[in-house]
Amino acid sequence: MFSLFWPGIIAGLFLETFVTKDNPKIQNQKRLQILLSGQVQGVGCRPHIYQLASARQLTGFVCNDKQGVTVEVQGEAGALDRFIEDLQTGSHKPPMLKIDNILSRQIPLVENEAAFHIQTSRRNGHVISRACPDIATCPDCLAEMNRPSDLRYRYPFINCTQCGPRYSIVKTIPYDRPNTTMAAFVMCSHCKKQYETVIDRRFHAQPLACPACGPKISLLDNQGRVIETHSDNVIQQTANLLRQGKILAIKGIGGFHLAVDAKNDDAVLQLRKRKRREAKPFAMMAASIERIKQFACVDSTAEELLTNPAAPIVLLAKKTPNAIASPVAEGTDCFGFMLPYAPLHHLLFAEEEIEVLVMTSANLSDEPLICDNEIALAQLKDVADFFVVHDRPVYRQVDDSVVHFINNKPAFLRRSRGYVPVPISRAESVALEIFAAGADMKNTFCFAKDNQYILSEYIGDLEKPTVYRHYIRSIDHLAGLFEAQPRCVVHDLHPGYFSTQYAKEYARRIGAENILVVQHHWAHAAAVMAEHNLAGPVIGLIADGTGYGTDGAIWGCECLICSFTEFQRAGHLEYYPLAGGDLASIEPIRPLLGLCRTAGVEISDEILARIEPDGQKIHLLRQQIEKQFLTVSTSSLGRLFDAAAALAGLGNLNHFEAQLPMALESIVHPNENEEYPVEIQENTKETFIVSIRTILEGLLKDVQAGAGADIIAARFHNTVCRVLLEFAVLARQKSGLSDVVLSGGVFCNRYLTNRLIERLRQKNFRVFWNQLTPAGDGCIALGQAAIASWSKIE
Repeated sequence: MFSLFWPGIIAGLFLETFVTKDNPKIQNQKRLQILLSGQVQGVGCRPHIYQLASARQLTGFVCNDKQGVTVEVQGEAGALDRFIEDLQTGSHKPPMLKIDNILSRQIPLVENEAAFHIQTSRRNGHVISRACPDIATCPDCLAEMNRPSDLRYRYPFINCTQCGPRYSIVKTIPYDRPNTTMAAFVMCSHCKKQYETVIDRRFHAQPLACPACGPKISLLDNQGRVIETHSDNVIQQTANLLRQGKILAIKGIGGFHLAVDAKNDDAVLQLRKRKRREAKPFAMMAASIERIKQFACVDSTAEELLTNPAAPIVLLAKKTPNAIASPVAEGTDCFGFMLPYAPLHHLLFAEEEIEVLVMTSANLSDEPLICDNEIALAQLKDVADFFVVHDRPVYRQVDDSVVHFINNKPAFLRRSRGYVPVPISRAESVALEIFAAGADMKNTFCFAKDNQYILSEYIGDLEKPTVYRHYIRSIDHLAGLFEAQPRCVVHDLHPGYFSTQYAKEYARRIGAENILVVQHHWAHAAAVMAEHNLAGPVIGLIADGTGYGTDGAIWGCECLICSFTEFQRAGHLEYYPLAGGDLASIEPIRPLLGLCRTAGVEISDEILARIEPDGQKIHLLRQQIEKQFLTVSTSSLGRLFDAAAALAGLGNLNHFEAQLPMALESIVHPNENEEYPVEIQENTKETFIVSIRTILEGLLKDVQAGAGADIIAARFHNTVCRVLLEFAVLARQKSGLSDVVLSGGVFCNRYLTNRLIERLRQKNFRVFWNQLTPAGDGCIALGQAAIASWSKIE
């Protein structure tokens, strides 16, 4: 059972009890030592255990340590049994407490012990405890923040054990205040009393603070001059500036957002211009679910996800017409919405006329999220008009998570704030610890330790120097947080990847003797298998833009038969030449000319001129392809999508990754079921090859006949679905397998993925897809780690 509704994967709960022999003292009483692991620190676990033990009149203690939470508890056997039962199934446990495992053993009694108490944290032992993700402000804190008589009335940093920053402020574990960025804030007497009072909701809440002793906000202009420091005035003036159409850089939990009024066309256009983000959709934050429902379709599943403590951005179908400024998300059929998750957000949205704001990551395009005040002022002074800053340092910058729905189930597009660093559980412990370097685009990396995959947050594209440096720092931080000591390093097959080069350097630095290489699309399939605990073998339908193949070609539309130990390439799209390297993913004329060359299909100058008006450029590209100069062979389905979108008249450039395919998906005619002809042949290597010719001829016939773009989009999507379905059928005939895994960036396309799942199930296949990790390259590291864990290494 997989769920995004709580940021955790609950492993099997088990209990091992070891009983000492023939001790007469244990006839009526006994003492147990209990180890709890999972998401158990910083979530109210110790006060909860204190209350359970006290209610049962048990004695002993509870404390945090590197392994999680250790309990020694003593009393009558029946009371101890009920205590353990309460730990396993109790209905009144703190909502963020997630116990993966309970290990218990009987130990000698302690004489003259009078009560149960909470001990100071221990720092010895082997780390298996889970660091917690950042958590949206809880209802109790919101009620206090809005209560005039409360000490923390309108305080922008109110929190308790059930909410507030965690991962973004923790440096190491145990999760205690000295190990966080709150160490510099000395608690006042009132806060200290709450911190030390066992029955208080803020007992050992590490970010605990109040207006007298905690962080404070300030409003600055873009030259760094202080405009206002009084909290209420900062909020009011910020709201006023937003109403005026100004761009604000607002520091939150994981870093800065750039905010503007989402209904103000001029403000949104100005933000696009300054941020150098020409077309990629912006995320938005709205005051309430009711407000979101004015602009987008929200069913019960989406509402539950939006209001979850993880507070992700959720992609929702647009309502039309709507009052959102058109430049917010042109060329797509969805809006990305989230609800306020920090106290500062709630205070801002309580201001008059602040209903819905663009809240996009504060960075220049494709650079890492900015979290430092001085860096924000230096890098964003020409982007933001004003800055709302605070003095609580962010130790880990963490982007907002993004979720959409596949087959009515939530699935990640970006796994980050609210979910990281919660591990993904595996059935058995790994033989030795593993580091998986991931891919170069949309990078994440992964450690495998014990029975956990520790997958990083979204890092970004490693070709950017700033992102690459962030990648290296992040590896060291996460390794330290979990005391990972990998003896095996695994990386992608691509020799030119930055992640490949760093993996080799990292292996030398840590002295890892085991270095494994994993092909890109095999890792995609393995990631889905790891998520769903499939041992395999399975049929893998993997579709994306690029991945280095074992033959040196660029793969991208693949049918694999694979397990964690091996894979066979059962089928793929016919190879075609791609001119210009990275430019081929930006300019659709490049894959289109390569496709025509392979298919032997002539395309009119009139149609070509719509896509690329520069006739000389077309001539040069044709010569480049003919002479095979700076070209690669590819089976990329992503680039075929680019060409189809261009032929449908949707544009001649991808201003951001997959812009044209997203536009093509957004206009699909829902009632069009026709397909273009599909031709699949088996080559001498017993591999099934999909012909490009029949698909391209069908596309061109519709374009020349003046068919609507929505009809072309539907027929093309239906054809791709047919190709992938036929792959699965042919692979089953060859292998006898009926489990199919879907992965790769193309499967971020909801129309295609939903249609394919439905048709595969009609053919009696069991279908699995990425849910806990993105379908794109954000899942590669998990797949690499899973494959490495099955390798015969010592």
